[in-house]
Amino acid sequence: MQSKVIQWFPGHMAKTRRMISENLKNVDIVIEILDARIPLSSRNPEITKLIENKPSLIILNKASLADPVQNKLWQEYYSSDNTACILVDCLTGEGLSKILPTIKLLLKEKLEKYESKGMVGRRLFAMVLGIPNVGKSTLINKLSGGKKAKVENRPGVTRDKQWVSTGIGVDLLDMPGILWPKFEDKAVGENLALTGAVKDDILDIESLAMVYCGRMKSLYPDMLAARYKLGDISSFIDMTDYELLCHIGKKRGFLISGGEINTERCADMLLDEFRSAKLGRITLDRIQSEVESNA
Repeated sequence: MQSKVIQWFPGHMAKTRRMISENLKNVDIVIEILDARIPLSSRNPEITKLIENKPSLIILNKASLADPVQNKLWQEYYSSDNTACILVDCLTGEGLSKILPTIKLLLKEKLEKYESKGMVGRRLFAMVLGIPNVGKSTLINKLSGGKKAKVENRPGVTRDKQWVSTGIGVDLLDMPGILWPKFEDKAVGENLALTGAVKDDILDIESLAMVYCGRMKSLYPDMLAARYKLGDISSFIDMTDYELLCHIGKKRGFLISGGEINTERCADMLLDEFRSAKLGRITLDRIQSEVESNA
């Protein structure tokens, strides 16, 4: 992987930052969607500053693809007096029923004031934020009961804000996906690329696959060995990331003329199988090291 800092700040994302600030006064709560596989890397560090002290609900989406132990740890990490964190899978609908009760809990004092004034059943307004390809539109479509928000499996497809009414008494302000100017931590940019939050053509696919091999060798060597029939962990644990990529390619029979290994084809396969959870439930951001480094 090249060591240069990954920069990614299209004009529409700068516009989104302005829209967030301008529309914050129009909502009761902010719903921030993160990728449960990368709960730290998928959180825009600018969002906390932009939303100020507004109550917020953090949704760890794609939780069924992530390590269940890490899910619980990250859920605890992100929970506070003014912020709640729940586990959701927008595709299956798992956890969606927790959204409204959690919002009501966060807005308890405001709702009690409404009730004291006879404003029972008043609709609530929420701003939905998240980086590209994290599942915002899928969540909104689930809650609205129809395809009210445009969905495409590519980063940055939602460009303009739009209000969507739901059946749970909450109107949602869907904002375009917003990344930050640059990723100071190279691992953050790599994790975003691995999950598809930034376009694959920004980084070399084989270099990205080598990063993935390194992550898996360190975090989930058993899963790697089982999926690709690598045998005992000791047989590959000391390999370089490139050697491991080639080793897996050979095991899968990705050979071209002269017995050379087709590393590009192997890289495509590895990333596809990670993103579709073929190896199992994986979390790349680990709570122990991240909490320690941010202490």
